[in-house]
Amino acid sequence: QVQLVESGGGLVQAGGSLRLSCASSGRTFSGDAMGWFRQPPGKEREFVAGISWNGRNTDYAGSVKGRFTVSRDNAKNTVYLQMNSLKPEDTAVYFCAAKRTVVVPTRPNSYDYWGQGTQVTVSS
Repeated sequence: QVQLVESGGGLVQAGGSLRLSCASSGRTFSGDAMGWFRQPPGKEREFVAGISWNGRNTDYAGSVKGRFTVSRDNAKNTVYLQMNSLKPEDTAVYFCAAKRTVVVPTRPNSYDYWGQGTQVTVSS
């Protein structure tokens, strides 16, 4: 059983930065592709960024490309999401997810394990 725990959310002004972390436990982290998703109030969960098991392949939603960076440290069993130039429309609960695969899935139902989420609020 995989456990994922996100941290690093909070309240930030527009233009600011946050770094989210997701710590994984329960199985070999380096075998999992990892995804970041977000769910704004009243909306569906959407893909933000993903990274392959070895960190060589990444994918981003168009709305965050150039502002967000996903990375991982397999020695620490942790995936990160560096968020820069934040906008009020980035306000959401952010989730990390894990899938044992060599590709980087972008659909929520492709992932097997989820964290509990961390709130990110960007004020204007």
